[in-house]
Amino acid sequence: MLSLDGRVVAITGAGGGLGREYALTAAAHGARVVVNDLGGARDGSGSGSSMADTVVEEIRSRGGTAVANYDNIATHEGGLALIGTALDSFGSIDGLVHNAGILRDSSFAKMTEENWDAVLKVHLYGGFHVISAAWPHFRSQKHGRIVVATSTSGLYGNFGQANYGAAKAGLFGLVNTLSIEGAKSGITANAVAPLAATRMTADIAPAEVLDKLPPAHVAPVVVHLLGDACTDSGEVLVVGGGLVQRVELFANRGVTFDEPPTVDEVVARWDEITDMTEAVPGTNPLG
Repeated sequence: MLSLDGRVVAITGAGGGLGREYALTAAAHGARVVVNDLGGARDGSGSGSSMADTVVEEIRSRGGTAVANYDNIATHEGGLALIGTALDSFGSIDGLVHNAGILRDSSFAKMTEENWDAVLKVHLYGGFHVISAAWPHFRSQKHGRIVVATSTSGLYGNFGQANYGAAKAGLFGLVNTLSIEGAKSGITANAVAPLAATRMTADIAPAEVLDKLPPAHVAPVVVHLLGDACTDSGEVLVVGGGLVQRVELFANRGVTFDEPPTVDEVVARWDEITDMTEAVPGTNPLG
């Protein structure tokens, strides 16, 4: 049986949807939870305390332990304040789920700098802010669990979500490096791409599809990644609607030219260069 007894877990964007499910499930397995939520709208505007407070009361009513945090993790100060709440309330930080997100969708032709920046600041910069605030504590105690929310939009692309997809792909890249740098300190870092019906996806997929994607399907996987029994790191999992699927980058055997090729030589071997018939999991050729 999974136990998070005594562990302190901070969850961003935990005032509703997926984050709420993560918080409730982690608390049900013994974790002391910091419920972070700015309380804003889907596009990041506004703020309020009621969303985080409601989830904290839900956890407490079920016999769990939780405190609220309303800081904006899109800023460096907000990330420090979130981890500060964990330390002030419970004396430690053991796990972190970066789930907070906003949407400002548009085709790339209509993408504004403001909407590009706003989405990257919450998703990608937010991941940096909260993880960098927790990282020294994880290193000093030789233990830490990091889970970030990536997306199929980041893995595969989606029309109208260039900003969101870039941010989510960036988190995938962040996890790849954190899994390497954290290994000697007992820190794991993994990514989950949820398929779930939340306010973020309310108008992105048909109702008949969303009806099959309750957030409750995703939470058990996220909470497993927070537990000590899971030592996997650097994994990307697509989770939702009963599906739990590992995603990995693959590479073919490629073509090696002994000398710098001409353009014509590249063209002549292009089919071979792009053939994925015998592809295998990729590795960094530079080490």
